[in-house]
Amino acid sequence: MMIHITRKEHFNAAHRMYREEWSEEKNAEVFGKCANPNWHGHNYNLFEKLDHKNINKDVPFMAGKMASTELLCIEIFKQLKAPIEAYPGVFLHSVKLYETENNSAEYFGD
Repeated sequence: MMIHITRKEHFNAAHRMYREEWSEEKNAEVFGKCANPNWHGHNYNLFEKLDHKNINKDVPFMAGKMASTELLCIEIFKQLKAPIEAYPGVFLHSVKLYETENNSAEYFGD
């Protein structure tokens, strides 16, 4: 028998979609308003280590990575996997991260 347990957490954070090697114009063309140099924020649901942080600047496990919801979801999975799976017979099934009420990403591991 397999039981899936879900835990919901909430955090607020800022980020910017951009590539440092690109010009501001190219970033704006590719990422639109998400490339705003003044950042923008979301009210995410998930993980307290990120609460009220700038994901690009203040979250060590996101250093050098694109701060997309998809990649953030993968990196959170990586952070949670070992502590959760330290218990015998317990496995991390997935991480689902809501960026907005209608947009989310879910990662099930490699």
